[in-house]
Amino acid sequence: MDKLKKLEEIIKKYKKFAIAFSGGVDSTFLLYFAHEILKDNVTAITVNSPAFSKEEIKEADEFCKKQGIYHIKVDISLEELDGFSENTVNRCYNCKKSIFTILQKTACRNGISIVADGTNADDTYDYRPGIKALEEMGIVSPLREAYLTKEEIRKALKDRGLSVWNKPAYACLATRIPYGEEITLERLERIGIIEEELHRLGFLQVRVRDHGNVARIEVLPEDREKFFSIDLMNKVNKIALDNGFKYAALDLAGYKMGNLNIDIKNYNIVTHR
Repeated sequence: MDKLKKLEEIIKKYKKFAIAFSGGVDSTFLLYFAHEILKDNVTAITVNSPAFSKEEIKEADEFCKKQGIYHIKVDISLEELDGFSENTVNRCYNCKKSIFTILQKTACRNGISIVADGTNADDTYDYRPGIKALEEMGIVSPLREAYLTKEEIRKALKDRGLSVWNKPAYACLATRIPYGEEITLERLERIGIIEEELHRLGFLQVRVRDHGNVARIEVLPEDREKFFSIDLMNKVNKIALDNGFKYAALDLAGYKMGNLNIDIKNYNIVTHR
């Protein structure tokens, strides 16, 4: 069966649901596709937290306004995210539990019993402890259920003329801080500011890894040569120093998804139920 046809059947089965909408490629496609089918029986809920890019939250709001989709924004502080600041290997699991508990309550207050997220078929191949939390909570993942990959989702968006089809992955800003190091509002803010500045300088995909005094900057491998410019290096260095770092360094290997993920074979991952 065609995967998009399967996705349509899955969505029709749920009849009415809320979608955890980050503004990223996956949740945008799920929201757009589901809204085409269910119309006003689809609600977008976006979490506004210091852990998430302000750029992406703004884009999520603009998308919903343009498409005429009912959009709820929920403010969540770091203190509301259980075990988040401690930044253990279970951080993503605990964070998802906290966030989706709030999303489920928000959906329930709006007469919605089902909450969906944009997990796709590729997400099962990286270290994603948050997926386990979603499964335990009964969060549905229609894209994964339809076996849709990231590449197929991007193509579907492009076929529908949606510019978000080639949008880079943002991911939670906490992924820039090595496990075991405390996550603070100040660290998240400086990471977010520097990444926004790098986007303005023309870098599509960036990560600013926070190593205390050092900002380790990752850009796409094909963009590394842009740093041969003394002027650019001076600008980036100043941005990093102005935001609390003592040094700025370019990762010579370039951006790679999950660069700060540990070798989980050496850890006993314990989840808290």
